[in-house]
Amino acid sequence: MTHRILVVDDHEVVRLGLRTLLSNQPDFVVVDEAGSADEALVKALAHRPDVVVMDIRMPGKSGIEACREIKSQLPDVAIIVLTSYAEDEMLFDAISAGAAGYVLKQGRGEDLVNAVRRVAEGDALLDPAVTQRVLARVRQATRQEQAAAFRDLTEQELRVLGLVSRGRTNKIIAKELFLGEGTVRNYVSSILSKLELTNRAEAAAYAVRHHLNKFLEQLG
Repeated sequence: MTHRILVVDDHEVVRLGLRTLLSNQPDFVVVDEAGSADEALVKALAHRPDVVVMDIRMPGKSGIEACREIKSQLPDVAIIVLTSYAEDEMLFDAISAGAAGYVLKQGRGEDLVNAVRRVAEGDALLDPAVTQRVLARVRQATRQEQAAAFRDLTEQELRVLGLVSRGRTNKIIAKELFLGEGTVRNYVSSILSKLELTNRAEAAAYAVRHHLNKFLEQLG
């Protein structure tokens, strides 16, 4: 199967090197080159490549902006961001813009070739040098989202909500938490009010959607 590739970099020498490297692969065809983000969008729309290899730093619009624009119009195109810098913010911006891969220019030519082949076949990848930071950032973002979702609830209300999400009745919740039924009813009412929900089913769905069980595990 032949993979069609668009090369985007503001330096002509770099584009030539990339074209030479990629064209040497029997299953790759470099359909065109672009030297700017605007040109990248025009040529991507014209050629509809399978993969775009994109420099992240370009004058004017960045590769991240170009990535976002291309993905908005050609969602099936896989984009590999190629950069000399493993900067966290740029990395996450590229991923949020739709990049399927992030490869450092310091790597071997073989690494880029393998990356192009993998994303062309539907895989997503990150350079090994940044994978651990991506995972850490994702975990941090998840914790922040969970904390924001439950920030108005007390620890006892969180425990009550956790049991509500498991389908427990007020009577059973009262027994498990050593509380009176009336106290549990008050907790449930408070939870619904704070989360702006109308019933227990909505509360249970909210708890599941925001991964309350994992949040409770973090609280210990």
